[in-house]
Amino acid sequence: MSSVAVLRLPLSVDLAGFVKLLQRMQVPHRVSEDAGEQVLWVPDAISEDVRVLYQRFPAGDPDHQLDIPAQQATKRPGFVQQLRHSPMTALVLLLSMIVGAVTMLGENLQAMSWLTFLQFQVVGEYIHFTSLADSLAAGQWWRLVTPMLIHFGILHLAMNGMWYWELGRRIEMRQGSINLLGLTLLFSLVSNYAQYYFGGPGLFGGLSGVLYGLLGHCWIYQWLSPNPVYHLPRGVLVMMLVWLLLCLSGLVSMIGFGEIANAAHVGGLVAGCLTGLLGGLYNRRKQAL
Repeated sequence: MSSVAVLRLPLSVDLAGFVKLLQRMQVPHRVSEDAGEQVLWVPDAISEDVRVLYQRFPAGDPDHQLDIPAQQATKRPGFVQQLRHSPMTALVLLLSMIVGAVTMLGENLQAMSWLTFLQFQVVGEYIHFTSLADSLAAGQWWRLVTPMLIHFGILHLAMNGMWYWELGRRIEMRQGSINLLGLTLLFSLVSNYAQYYFGGPGLFGGLSGVLYGLLGHCWIYQWLSPNPVYHLPRGVLVMMLVWLLLCLSGLVSMIGFGEIANAAHVGGLVAGCLTGLLGGLYNRRKQAL
C-alpha cells in the first residue's frame, strides 16, 4: 500500500498530540522532514480522512472526546517494518554484533587488535601499543572510528545497542540515513580521540560515546527546532545525564562496573550538542525565510 504526504507543516508546529491520536486509532503513519517542513505520511486510501481529522483535532484528543474502542490501543509497527525504515541504524547494530562475535566480546585480543584505536601486541602479560602516528602512517585510518564496534560483555553490547536503536532511528527518520552515518562516524571520532587524549593508550570501545553524541544532538536540535520525532521524554534525558555524572564521580567504577571511558562520554556529548545547535539554528533560519 503506497503512502502519500497528507500534511506539510512548519517545524514549529507541534504534531505530538495528533500523532498520539493516530496511534490510538491504529492509523499507519510516519513523520519525516523535507525542505524545512515536517511531513506526515499515511496510506493513500485514508489520506482524505486523516486531513479531515487534523482539521477537527489539530492538537490531538488529549481529553479523549472521541470514543475509540479499547481494542484499538496503540499498535507499534512490526520489527520488519521498523528495520525497513531504519536501515543505517540496523546496519551499525549488525556490525556491532558481528564484531562482538568475532572478538568474543573482548576475549579475543588478536581480533580486537585490528579495530582498537591503537594497534597493539601482547608480549607475555603486557600489552605494547603502537603510536597513533605510526598507525596512521601505515594507512590504518579506520582505527579512528572502529572502537565503537568493540564491546566488553553481553550487557555492554545489549545496553548500547538498545539506546542506539532508540536514538539512531529518530535521527534517521528525520534527517536520513546518510546524516545518521555521518553523525555516528563524527561522534565516534571525537569520543575516541578524547578518550585517547585524556586517558592515554589503553583498550577502550563501545557505542556509548556515540550515544551521548546522539543524545546531545536530539536534545539541542529539538530545543531550537521542535519536532515530535526528536522529542525525548524528560526522564530519559535526566537519567543519561545523571549516569554521566555518576561515572565521572568514580562511583560506578567503585561498585564493580569496571573502568568507564568518561572522556569519550563527555567528548561525544559536547560534539552532539554542537551539531544539534548548528542543525537546529539552520532549520530555524529556513523556517523563517
